[in-house]
Amino acid sequence: MPNFLDRLLPKRFRKKGTVIPVVRLHGAIAAGGSRFKPALNLASVAPMLEKAFSRKDAPAVAIAVNSPGGSPVQSRMIFERIRALAEEKGKTVLVYVEDVAASGGYMIALAGDEIVADPSSIVGSIGVVSGGFGFPELLKKIGVERRVYTAGENKVILDPFQPEKESDIEYLKSLQVEIHTIFIDMVKARRESRLADESGIFSGLFWTGRRGLELGLVDRLGGMREDIKRRYGKDAKLELISGAKDFFGRRLPGVSAFAAPDAEQIAAAAVGGLAEVLEEKALWGRYGL
Repeated sequence: MPNFLDRLLPKRFRKKGTVIPVVRLHGAIAAGGSRFKPALNLASVAPMLEKAFSRKDAPAVAIAVNSPGGSPVQSRMIFERIRALAEEKGKTVLVYVEDVAASGGYMIALAGDEIVADPSSIVGSIGVVSGGFGFPELLKKIGVERRVYTAGENKVILDPFQPEKESDIEYLKSLQVEIHTIFIDMVKARRESRLADESGIFSGLFWTGRRGLELGLVDRLGGMREDIKRRYGKDAKLELISGAKDFFGRRLPGVSAFAAPDAEQIAAAAVGGLAEVLEEKALWGRYGL
């Protein structure tokens, strides 16, 4: 409504300055999520992306990324949605890295026509990792016998209650290689002309924003506000696109407003599964967050 009213006013009475919508993508990337343990996924961010790209008078959409990664599927789906909307609406996409855009977080950042990072940001980690826990000896100690019946010899592959098999590990690694190849192809397609000739770029290592600039993983160092004003003038304004809220005004599950899970989140989410919370915290911890 305010935008419509602005257009009815004579130009001299209209608001000055270009308005750039901002979408903040924060948190570990996963298909699920709850109010106590929000997750970053396509379902949670799609409404905000649609709203941001529908702003007709905005020449660009700014996206703040702060994610240690997670689901490669959700990461790629978010990337694809951003690019599809950018082409459909004819918008420039400016990605701003905050604390970290690593692994799946960097995959999302690739949607940017330009990537701007703080010198101390963490970027990269172009690789694939799988993790879990094994409990084959625990059952013996507590006197529990595990009984599993399957149709299909590989139905219980990588069962955490059975000893690891070399064939299972080899199969998992073959899947990781396929996903890694997809990730590498995305990086090359989006940034090949800017990438440095360095073999370690696709090794899974991660770097500061300053080193990322040297490697061609980012285009510029700096912050969102300063960069937007440099591009669109000192009167340019940022407009944060908020997520949906419930009847009481609380933000619905999806995009976290926190840079990393705190003690309250961990305690609340324990009912839903302590292992998942610890795994998410480990994602952040890998980058010192």
